[in-house]
Amino acid sequence: MKADIRVALVGNPNTGKSTLFNALTGLNQKIGNFPGVTVEKKIGYSQLPDGRKAEIVDLPGTYSLYPKSKDESIVFSVLAEKESELAPDLIVVILDATNLKRNLLLYTQVADLKIPVIIALNMIDLAKKSEIIIDIDLLAKKLGVPVVPVSARKLEGIAELKTAISFANKFALQQESIDVNAIAPDLIESISREINTDNPYFALQLAHQHENLAFLTPAESDRIEELEKEHSFHSQKAQATETIARYSYINDVLYDTVTTPVTAHDESHSNKIDKILTHKVFGFIIFLGILLFMFQAIFSWSAYPMSLIEEFFVLIQGGLRNILPAGPLTNLLIDGVVAGLSGVMVFIPQIAILFAFISILEDTGYMSRVTFMMDKIMRKVGLNGKSVVPLIGGFACAVPSIMSTRTIENWKDRMITIMVTPLVTCSARLPVYTLLIALVVPNRNVWWLFNLQGLALTGMYLLSLVSAIVVAYVMKYILKSRERGYFIMELPVYRMPRWNNVLFSMYERAKTFVLEAGKVIIAVSIILWVLSSYAPGNRFEKIEQKYQQPQYTKTIKHNELNRIVSSEKLENSYAGVLGHVIEPVIKPLGFDWKIGIALITSFAAREVFVGTMATIYSVDGDADRIESVQEKMRNAKDLHGQPVFTLAVAFSLMMFYAFAMQCASTIAVVYRETKDWRWPAAQFVYMTVLAYAAAFISYNLLK
Repeated sequence: MKADIRVALVGNPNTGKSTLFNALTGLNQKIGNFPGVTVEKKIGYSQLPDGRKAEIVDLPGTYSLYPKSKDESIVFSVLAEKESELAPDLIVVILDATNLKRNLLLYTQVADLKIPVIIALNMIDLAKKSEIIIDIDLLAKKLGVPVVPVSARKLEGIAELKTAISFANKFALQQESIDVNAIAPDLIESISREINTDNPYFALQLAHQHENLAFLTPAESDRIEELEKEHSFHSQKAQATETIARYSYINDVLYDTVTTPVTAHDESHSNKIDKILTHKVFGFIIFLGILLFMFQAIFSWSAYPMSLIEEFFVLIQGGLRNILPAGPLTNLLIDGVVAGLSGVMVFIPQIAILFAFISILEDTGYMSRVTFMMDKIMRKVGLNGKSVVPLIGGFACAVPSIMSTRTIENWKDRMITIMVTPLVTCSARLPVYTLLIALVVPNRNVWWLFNLQGLALTGMYLLSLVSAIVVAYVMKYILKSRERGYFIMELPVYRMPRWNNVLFSMYERAKTFVLEAGKVIIAVSIILWVLSSYAPGNRFEKIEQKYQQPQYTKTIKHNELNRIVSSEKLENSYAGVLGHVIEPVIKPLGFDWKIGIALITSFAAREVFVGTMATIYSVDGDADRIESVQEKMRNAKDLHGQPVFTLAVAFSLMMFYAFAMQCASTIAVVYRETKDWRWPAAQFVYMTVLAYAAAFISYNLLK
């Protein structure tokens, strides 16, 4: 999609940059990686009032052009490389109107690169509410750039910002903030001559960052290094000098343009709330209560829509069975595709509710508080406070969570976080847990308030967090590193959640679950149906001949005989043979060969377990009876006529899925982040051993 102008969004974390990006681009956006690095980039398109199309690039949030992580290093790289495919024609710097002093530091650095700039003064509504008076015209005059007040959450000022982008100057007119040459005059002059630039701040940034800039040749980088030594350049001292000079300039600007009320110095509402929510005792009790409420809701609120979806698929299967002619293709469609699909679709309500809660917790600012509280625990087990973000994100999915570890500067902390994040219960495990809990845990209340099934699910989630922390503590002594980690995080003010954002998150996550998991589950279901419906040699013919003999036909009812034949055929099929091969290994865990097939197929993705169960029991069951997955599993009996899914077997299975590394995508992303197959291999081995041990102990304690 060809654009007429490329605009980069730059700003501190928590300034509403992503919200503004969504407001400008709507659904017209795509996500990929920056060239050559595994840092996520978001690009969208916006129609401007003059008819032109703008390409909007959302750059990672950063407090300064001096990077402290891989994500932050991208910002200067994109802004500085003139020949890059992402080099912007215009920069929109997003400033938090309630915290201009801190935000303006990044603005002054960006402005000194002499690329045309517009300021989007976000959260202007909150500034007015706090009685902060900003003279916008004077601020624009002092900085020499257009300043557009906006409220991205309320979609206010977006049209004015698009107009400002339309009329943006092609030349940088912003005022000089500080005398950059005074910081290291001789070095700046030498580098400017060497690389042929007339921008002193660009030359100074090359002195600081040349080792990490891909657009410099090795010879250019080496030459800059020589010049640094020649002029005795000390990077940290130069940064400190620059920062002091910039804040002196910022104070002068704000003195004339911003008036804060006397009450602004009093304790804010957010600080008062934090005294309770981040309390060292009550904070954890409240967090536990919120988790408990979430998982109670996942069970109780989703029950009715799930039963409707189950009934819908039972009707579809029954209807197809009546309409279509009997034969292998009909069986493939009903017992393979539709049965597998029902195993995915039935969990949409639970996935949607889970992500609604996660979105609300993030939007209100509470998730940042959880991160802050957990930092103390993280440090005791040898992790960085920033490790909490991937671990909490692991409730949704381990893949983006592992990618988010790039913000952790300390190598040891980052590697431990990558190794333990897949232990946290992700949304793919939710269908497995809810299915098994519904089979063996009674649906009744205790103490008039808590549902037993909700308590069981809460327990599984808490177990995953505790196990991640314990494994991290062990790895603290295995991995060696002398680096010290640190944790810097700004706590945003509490806000009401944006309900349209919550609904969008529910829709997006449910769609992703259905499309991503659905493709795998349907593919596996079809393969599994083929493996379950065909056998080596003439085994099926022998079974049919065996049960056509009078001693069977005269003594066993027709329906029961069909069920016995189907069951024996399944056992002798390719899938049955495979299940029987691994049965001796999994027998001590309480699993039969059918569950063994599900364990094998779900190594592609955990949620495939549900589709596998649906397919296996559809092939195995009475062709005349169409049931939901849960009913099929509840009615499943072993050779002795006892239920297959007892309390011991169900919890053994849940323990296996809680610890096993059953996700091809996670293995791939761990390799991509570490660039070494030994890390995902070690992860796969230790998690499989943990899974086996936990399942073995659970089964033998409960049986």
